[in-house]
Amino acid sequence: MNDLPIKPSEPPSEPLRLHIPPHRPQPGGHADFSDLRLPPAGKIARPEIDVPSVRTHRLATALIRVLGDDGKAVGEWDPRLDPETLRRGLRAMMLVRAYDQRMYRAQRTGKTSFYMTCTGEEAIGVAQAMALRPDDMLFPTYRQQGLLIARGYPLIDMMCQCYSNSRDPLKGRQLPVLYSSKAFSFYALSGNLGTQFPQAVGFAMASAYKGDTKIGAGWIGEGATAEPDFHHALTFAAVYRAPVVLNVVNNQWAISSHQEVAGGDEATFAARAIGFGLACLRVDGNDFLAVHAATEWAAARARANHGATLIELFTYRAGSHSTSDDPTRYRPEDDPEKWPLGDPIKRLAQHLIQLGEWSDEKHAAQEKELTELVRDTDREAQTYGTLDSGPHFSTKTMFEDVYKEMPPHLRRQRQELGV
Repeated sequence: MNDLPIKPSEPPSEPLRLHIPPHRPQPGGHADFSDLRLPPAGKIARPEIDVPSVRTHRLATALIRVLGDDGKAVGEWDPRLDPETLRRGLRAMMLVRAYDQRMYRAQRTGKTSFYMTCTGEEAIGVAQAMALRPDDMLFPTYRQQGLLIARGYPLIDMMCQCYSNSRDPLKGRQLPVLYSSKAFSFYALSGNLGTQFPQAVGFAMASAYKGDTKIGAGWIGEGATAEPDFHHALTFAAVYRAPVVLNVVNNQWAISSHQEVAGGDEATFAARAIGFGLACLRVDGNDFLAVHAATEWAAARARANHGATLIELFTYRAGSHSTSDDPTRYRPEDDPEKWPLGDPIKRLAQHLIQLGEWSDEKHAAQEKELTELVRDTDREAQTYGTLDSGPHFSTKTMFEDVYKEMPPHLRRQRQELGV
């Protein structure tokens, strides 16, 4: 066997270097969204729910929009919701914002330890809750309080959970905003993002295995698409055609790093479905009608046993990441007001006004009514205690609700504590 001569490789013409995504825009500067290319509302065609997933892959680089700048609903994706449904959606979004503002202030006065608002993202939780059935199981993150509010979960129970007081439905065992309600098909929240997707897929697979009619729906942020849980979930969803709706909320920021650090400038997050053979949609997340229509389409596809859909909800986190965060440290102060897709509440209100079903006067009156409702509910919630002043659940409850019958070792530990 003859040895072939090995040619020495030629030296590279220049040193190799890594691409480090630049931080844009710099804090202290001015907002600049000139790089965004937004298609006109109504331009994107709506496929049938039974199309092969490959027929949806072009939608990964599009942006489904229904509401135009003039407030009119146009195009095939218009869900044609009646005015009463639209008003109900607007009221729920406004209630979410009023609740957020009140609880944010409560944290600032030391009555709870932590809070996270969803300012600018209200259309996502509310519209998706309204598009899904009440018994579909939800696996959300900490910025989908609109799901609970739109489903009619008692506001006072949400507040008491944040205060960890004597009426906290979770008995003080969870961090504030990590809600849970089996009765409202709202799975226990986890502060670690990514877990929601495999949980949602697992639930959907179990539901299909039993021949049930409930589908699953999960939410994560765009940063969590880099987690292994995301890829595990998409693999199982694709292989077993799990009846699930998987939502990536791309609000541009993962705490203090921009979405480009998670790969958002190289490809859309919806495009990550393509390699798994899943259906995908990319949606204007500040357009209530577009969010409702896309969720309705994906849910109908899942119920008809055509498989899962990955939805990228393109939106913007207008507020801070949490009460522990100062967004002016990493982005311009005018970023939220310059976001070209606007405020979801104002856009839906404008649409209703354009239909002749709303007015500035009605909007102001409803805003006042909801502010007073939240204030009065908060006053009642505080009569059951707050984090800083109590009262709280007894220490002995930490040993309960794990086993049907308390085992001897836990009995001994409780006795040692004298509770």
